Amino acid sequence: MQRRVQRDQPGPRVRRERRLSRVLVGAAALPVMLVAAGCSSDSGSGSDEGKSADTAASASASASASPSPTVQAAAYGELPEPCGVLAKKTLKDLVPEAKSGKEGSSSDTATRASCSWDSLDNNGVKGSQYRWLNVSLLRFESDTARGAGDDLAHDYLVKQLEDAQATDGAKDLQVDPFAGAGDEAQIVRYELKKKEGTFKQQTAVARVENVVVTVDYNGAGLAGDESPDAKGLVTDAKRAAEEVVAAVSAVNGAGASPSGSASKDASASATDDATKDDGSSDAGSDDAEDSDSPQSKSSASARKS
Repeated sequence: MQRRVQRDQPGPRVRRERRLSRVLVGAAALPVMLVAAGCSSDSGSGSDEGKSADTAASASASASASPSPTVQAAAYGELPEPCGVLAKKTLKDLVPEAKSGKEGSSSDTATRASCSWDSLDNNGVKGSQYRWLNVSLLRFESDTARGAGDDLAHDYLVKQLEDAQATDGAKDLQVDPFAGAGDEAQIVRYELKKKEGTFKQQTAVARVENVVVTVDYNGAGLAGDESPDAKGLVTDAKRAAEEVVAAVSAVNGAGASPSGSASKDASASATDDATKDDGSSDAGSDDAEDSDSPQSKSSASARKS
């Protein structure tokens, strides 16, 4: 019986062979598992890299497809000589006793320019008639950040009109649009009473393309002389504005071609000059203040805000 049991049980040699067989089978299976895991890992990594590449390519294509910001180039690239924008006859009518115009200072006359004239017509014991005329021109270049030159010019025109209406002590103030001076034009008129007399001020502001023209014209009857006719002064100021606008168009040619690509440096210069030009008419007034005559000082103060 005991021997039979022993015969049924495998011997030590058989057991060792079976264990060895199992070890070999397990060892053989292990590389297969590792290879499969590696392939799976490589497949995922390649997929992620592919997605990243696709995303980068898509972003690059989107950036290339987006157009660069553009703005229409300014139409006018020059300004006329400021003291030569008015006809001799016009000057004779508006400032009859003026000897010559006084050109304002400017770091860039292609961007900003001005000229002023003053006239004192002495009628002896009857008094005298005083007139002061100032013309200023400001040109704006197109700028990709700030906009087209004509839009910038329009904004400046609005500011000039607002400043004129904000003059301290202005009486009987009126604002009227008028035709014949560029793309848009308005005139502001009012009276200022001073001890020397009543000064009547006209400020005509016009825009032609990317250039703004400002005409300041005032008059007074001094030392007992009659006050000038307001309607006549308004007509004269409009006439001057029309001539200056025509001079701007002429120097650039009718239907002038764009002055070139947008230039931020030129626009910045125009902006700086615009800030300076806020007091362009005041500059003319300051010139009048340099005179020893009380009439000149009074006329200068008539325009200051």
